[in-house]
Amino acid sequence: MKKGIVSAGHEETAGAAAIILQEGGNAFDAALGALLAACVTEPVLSSLGGGGFMLALPTASRPVLYDFFVHTPGRKLAREDTDFFPIMADFGATQQQFHIGLGAIACPGVVRGMFAIQSDLGTLPMARIIEPACKLAISGTIINHQQAYILSVVEHIFKSSAESHALYGSARHSGHLLGEGEIFTNREFADVLDALAREGEDLFYRGEIAARIDQDCAEGGGHLRRRDLETYSLSRRSPLQMTYGDQQLLSNPPPSCGGLLIAFALQLLEGTNLPARDFGSKEHLQIVAQAMDMTDQARLASGLNENTKTDLLLPEFVQSYKKRLGGHPAAHRGTTHINVADVEGNVASLSISNGEGCAYLVPGTGIMLNNMLGEQDVVPTGFHNWPTHTRMSSMMAPSALCDPNGVVTAMGSGGSNRIRSAILQVLINLSAFSMPLQRAVDSPRLHLQGGVLNVEPGFAEGTVAALAKIYPDSKIWADRNMFFGGVHAVRYDPTGRTTDGAGDPRRGGVAIEV
Repeated sequence: MKKGIVSAGHEETAGAAAIILQEGGNAFDAALGALLAACVTEPVLSSLGGGGFMLALPTASRPVLYDFFVHTPGRKLAREDTDFFPIMADFGATQQQFHIGLGAIACPGVVRGMFAIQSDLGTLPMARIIEPACKLAISGTIINHQQAYILSVVEHIFKSSAESHALYGSARHSGHLLGEGEIFTNREFADVLDALAREGEDLFYRGEIAARIDQDCAEGGGHLRRRDLETYSLSRRSPLQMTYGDQQLLSNPPPSCGGLLIAFALQLLEGTNLPARDFGSKEHLQIVAQAMDMTDQARLASGLNENTKTDLLLPEFVQSYKKRLGGHPAAHRGTTHINVADVEGNVASLSISNGEGCAYLVPGTGIMLNNMLGEQDVVPTGFHNWPTHTRMSSMMAPSALCDPNGVVTAMGSGGSNRIRSAILQVLINLSAFSMPLQRAVDSPRLHLQGGVLNVEPGFAEGTVAALAKIYPDSKIWADRNMFFGGVHAVRYDPTGRTTDGAGDPRRGGVAIEV
């Protein structure tokens, strides 16, 4: 490794980070360059109209979690005045309902986040960081199989407004969205990036873009107003920390819940001697499924849906669930991730989400805003019941596993509620089964929630059949699918001996050593 290592959900997303590293930028510059490129190469999953988190492990200072996730507006319209309606996203083996429209928009944080990270930790000017993304937006990126599939999943969203349909529509097949092999360009987005590099974040939060969002929401039935944008603030937090074996796990702290739930599940599994069980055996899968089930129950029992200041990780609370582990179990969105490690040992783990997008493009910008107020996973207390002027919770959990020798494995995932189960299983694969990084990511997964067990192909038929008897409400998938998350990861070893990267094939992941 001469400059660093990158993993991301698209070859050109990772390539943008590699360009920044090659030209002297550090891991944080490169992560921002990749984020902006992802807005072009992974347009459903990444947008300046959404929110996210970055776990930063700088060599010169303590780890910090940058929270630039979305914030609820300061006021609510009456329900009957709100532009808010349902659509179905079709994953093939299952469907999921989302809500879109101007009334689904929460206050975006990505622009403020990237300027804060660049100011605190970057070494290159924003004008340089935006260049790879600008080139992609102007010259175009070829829609690969993965992105074509994702567009097909959210087809009803991206075709529900004329502006969105025009930007993402197919030149080959009238009435359809871009398909595999077609070229996507977004020149207006390149112009906005150039303006942001020159004028700074105020263009988005106080200037012309803020004014247009305010006007369109006021006239069209959205809650968001200019004051929400003006008062949006980024939060710098101490990462959630827990001991896992002889290693230290760092993850996303409250008010987001993904890190808490991963930590809870790992504490449940402590002492179960997973290494003594064969990977994919009935004993392995049953105990992991139970841990997922109990984590879901604990999320509800602790009040985590309504209040992230809970006692979820108190030893006595964990123990009350741990006692039940091993007994007979009860039978009953869009996100992308980027990791960068540089040769100096700086590590960035960045997750970003736009939900599925609300179908509204800010005129003249090529930027679709989020639909987080229409995400059941993010507003579990019910649509229209969200508290005003509040940072929303998220399952996103950019994480890092640090061993006593200074080796850092950074990872994160997309996948809505499946984020926590995807990261949990990769951590188990690495620590309990001592798998190489790519195999830990590639191995088949399961996800249990609300009594419904989803299982990827790759496990023995007899084992899956035995699990299905325990969990009668089971869905056995025919193919590996992005439904089960997309865990991209990098490993930095200060000795240079085990530096590695892994991209999740479920979400078109790649890893590049620079």
